[in-house]
Amino acid sequence: MGLGSESQALTDCGALGLSMESVLGVLGFLLLASGLPLQEAKQFRDVLGHEQYPGHMRERSQLRGWSSDETEWNENLYPVWKRRDSRWENSWEGGRVQAVLTSDSPALVGSNITFVVNLVLPRCQKEDAEGNIVYEKNCRNDLGLTPDRYVYNWTAGAEDGDWEGNASQSEYLEFPDRKPFPRPHGRRRGGFVYVFHTLGQYFQKLGRCSARVSVNTANMTLGHQVMEVAVFRRHGRVYIPIAQVKDIYVITDQIPVFVTMFQKNDRNSSDETFLRDLPIVFDVLIHDPGHFLNDSAISYKWNFGDNTGLFVSNNHTLNHTYVLNGTFNLNLTVQAAVSGPCPSPTPPTTTRPTTTLPTSTRPTTTPPTSTPPTATRPTTTPPTSTPPTASPSLMPTGDNPMELSGISGENCQINRYGYFRATVTVVEGILEVNIIQVADVPVPQPDDSLMDFIVTCKGATPTEVCTITSDPTCQAAQNRVCSPVHTGQPCLLSVRRAFSGPGMYCVNFTLGDDASLALTSTLISVPGKDPASPLRMSNGALISISCLALFVTMVTGILLYKKHKAYKPIGNGPGKTVKSKSLRVLLSHAKAPFSQGNREKDPLLHSEPGMP
Repeated sequence: MGLGSESQALTDCGALGLSMESVLGVLGFLLLASGLPLQEAKQFRDVLGHEQYPGHMRERSQLRGWSSDETEWNENLYPVWKRRDSRWENSWEGGRVQAVLTSDSPALVGSNITFVVNLVLPRCQKEDAEGNIVYEKNCRNDLGLTPDRYVYNWTAGAEDGDWEGNASQSEYLEFPDRKPFPRPHGRRRGGFVYVFHTLGQYFQKLGRCSARVSVNTANMTLGHQVMEVAVFRRHGRVYIPIAQVKDIYVITDQIPVFVTMFQKNDRNSSDETFLRDLPIVFDVLIHDPGHFLNDSAISYKWNFGDNTGLFVSNNHTLNHTYVLNGTFNLNLTVQAAVSGPCPSPTPPTTTRPTTTLPTSTRPTTTPPTSTPPTATRPTTTPPTSTPPTASPSLMPTGDNPMELSGISGENCQINRYGYFRATVTVVEGILEVNIIQVADVPVPQPDDSLMDFIVTCKGATPTEVCTITSDPTCQAAQNRVCSPVHTGQPCLLSVRRAFSGPGMYCVNFTLGDDASLALTSTLISVPGKDPASPLRMSNGALISISCLALFVTMVTGILLYKKHKAYKPIGNGPGKTVKSKSLRVLLSHAKAPFSQGNREKDPLLHSEPGMP
């Protein structure tokens, strides 16, 4: 039947006086008869189902508070755009919004895992206290300074009357599955709708620029899973998509274990190369952000691979010293007894099944990968049986979880294990450094003061020595000097350093080689210029000799004066009179500094004209 036939049929129906409903019904029948397909309503898995999950996984992983993704999606209120749709470019004023999804994965099965979504707004935009998006003050973006304060003002049009049950006003206050929004408290309302999707289920919530969701993993499937999040914003009375993001998370039945290793004088702890005859501090970190193991009894079993035996402790830190050079395989097994539902009578086959906690004695065997120990020195008694063979990976090798659904509500004690393996290399290094003597260098210097340090060390021979000079508090560094070392055994160094002036200094010495760094510090007092130094002594001697010469000259002049002071007859010749007067004037000048105020006044000594 063609379109012409359809038009003729409609004309005939109108002539017969049929109602509009009848006409539409006839038209629908004609469309069906013509074979044109009708568009089916979208479901959540059509919008968010980028990861497909089989039916048995959907039945097994029933998450509390989540719904099946086979629910119908309200596309009229929440339009669906394809990934390359051009409408994405105009979904937000001023640019694109980026969504960042994080989680505290890996999560031990039975614990809670938390997902957090943060929205990264375009430049110069932020969220205010009421949840509106505003422009930052004095911030210039690509569009320049804008006089408008708001990017999106959602609280201005959101009144309490919208929540009073008026269908015309509240029909848009719904989630994509047509469930109504929760009533907000006050005016602090979120303008975003977040839809989380994983394991064939979804969870939806209102939020602001950040949203957080916590999920219990008791019924989750072990292994790597994908969490997808779609974010929508209010746009009038519809919600348009602004961002999509997904991230991988891990559910495991093994305790996530990390070990940090620290050793004094170790130059680089990240290369797993350590020094002989110095203790290594091992610190075990259990990744348990949900505090699932807070009430569990945890034991730590160590095998250091150097034939020292198995060490068992309830403390997460332990010190161990390697006394030989070489390469050693370190093995750690962490065991925790947790409360959980008892397994079903016929659990499925798993790669490494979890077992029920029985009562047993302390195991005496070591992990199969380590060297058989010659002695066993446990510090505590483990409360459970020997764990299965440790695997080199923290994650399970299979995806078959322990069945937790459809079992009795009784609680059992379940053993959970975590493993850590490492290969460490032990070499000889510098173990200790000491300053045994500090002396001032007796060589004159115009500016700096020199100090000699005698330094000894133990262990390997250093290849360089560095000094850092600081203030007396050892906080503010002033200079740093490094120099190569040429020394034999035993380690004895003479290091000379210059200081800018007298005072108190903190001096840090660091001796190093390829694998180690040993350091020590001392507080010294640098003296000032010694007054008895050779230079000052020579200058003093010259001054003393000059003063002595001047004194001898003056004494000689006085003696000469006294010698000529004796009375002699005055001659009648004019030549003698002039000579005598000249001599008296010379002696008077020489005597003046020593006889001020006590000058002899003898009229016989004056040679005045006209005297007899």
